[in-house]
Amino acid sequence: MTNQRILIVDDEETLCEVLKLNLENEGFDVDTALSAEQALTLDLTRYALILLDVMMGEISGIKMAKMLKADMNLSEIPIIFCTARDAEDDMVMGLNLGADDYITKPYTVRNVVARVKSVLRRTAASKPQAATAPSLRLQVEGLCLDLEFKRCTVDGAEVKLTRKEFELLAYLLSHRGKICSREQILSRVWSDEVVVLDRTIDVNITRLRAKIGSYGTYIITRSGFGYGFRD
Repeated sequence: MTNQRILIVDDEETLCEVLKLNLENEGFDVDTALSAEQALTLDLTRYALILLDVMMGEISGIKMAKMLKADMNLSEIPIIFCTARDAEDDMVMGLNLGADDYITKPYTVRNVVARVKSVLRRTAASKPQAATAPSLRLQVEGLCLDLEFKRCTVDGAEVKLTRKEFELLAYLLSHRGKICSREQILSRVWSDEVVVLDRTIDVNITRLRAKIGSYGTYIITRSGFGYGFRD
């Protein structure tokens, strides 16, 4: 099996080399770029994950992330921000852009490697597997989820879902007719390393029910057990 390739984008050359060495010791293929401008000259479709510094030159990490998320061919590449900026607003901005994790400097290399592995595991788990999910579409009557293009339609009309709402609905649809516990949903839809409030699932379920119209009644609650999507 071909090793997964990671791109490190950071203007600190020494830091790039340290991360590169340690990630290669874990079996990854690693490239580095000392600016967003340099990174954008590469074939980014080759990368399984991008480690991206926020504070760089003319094109910041935030700007580069926006460019990636706007490109259909690159939007699904996981991004981990590595930055000295630890303000809450910066973290929220990065996560709202679709970043998969946010690590503030100073950090340990061991922590970075662990975060990289965690994000890659989560990304792999979210992809439909040929053995268990041969179709790239989940559909119940007029409710349809296109897993390839991350698109939800209700009776032919597109419905805008957040990433977590989409993943939550996909999980429930793929387990149609079963009750999924909160623990199962959290481990599948939310990262183990993210602090999730008790009502996070409840809030997302409420929003989903409202957004998918009459199909919202298909999402059932079993108090003390969890949630499911009825047959």
